[in-house]
Amino acid sequence: MEALSSLLQHAVRPEEVLHKKGYRYIAGVDEAGRGPLAGPVVAAAVLLPDNWTHPDIKDSKQLTAQKREYLFDIVSEHALSWSWAEVDHVEIDHINILQASLKAMQRAVELLSLPPEYLLIDGSFPITSSIPQTPLVKGDQKSLATSAASIMAKVIRDSIMQQYHELYPQYNFAKNKGYGTKEHLQALAYYGPSPIHRKSFTVRKPQPLQGRY
Repeated sequence: MEALSSLLQHAVRPEEVLHKKGYRYIAGVDEAGRGPLAGPVVAAAVLLPDNWTHPDIKDSKQLTAQKREYLFDIVSEHALSWSWAEVDHVEIDHINILQASLKAMQRAVELLSLPPEYLLIDGSFPITSSIPQTPLVKGDQKSLATSAASIMAKVIRDSIMQQYHELYPQYNFAKNKGYGTKEHLQALAYYGPSPIHRKSFTVRKPQPLQGRY
């Protein structure tokens, strides 16, 4: 298994390597929301058909919001199975963001309706699972299924943050999605943290806003 993992790390198309090894159901797994100051971390797992591809699917960070939403529908339509899971800000504060990210990915895999035979995990760390797996550094740039998972996770998390914006519009979560932009930090200094801010995250203190935000 170590030899296979090493081979996958350097493969241009990891799924093709696994298909040649006899694996058919290969799930890509990724998360969105490790860096923000507020909101949950969301993970997705995607199992695509053999030999299926799409030229526009790539790391979600390289796509516009409009393109991600378009591809979300494409993946939803063509995936053999896909699922998502979240870990909220309370649990993030309790177990730390790395463990929360891994837990969200584990949950997403467990929710797949079609059990995968192999997992390609974006990042450096494995998840808790009896399914054979390989963590891939920059996996969302190497594996089609993992790229698809990154898109699904990002679109879902953005939707969640849009809903939080309706509750706490002063932080402008619709725009910053909880990330520490200058505007967000100023709002945080002026209003203090909202109920969904991660208390375990420390941030530099900007100058408070003058007047109402």
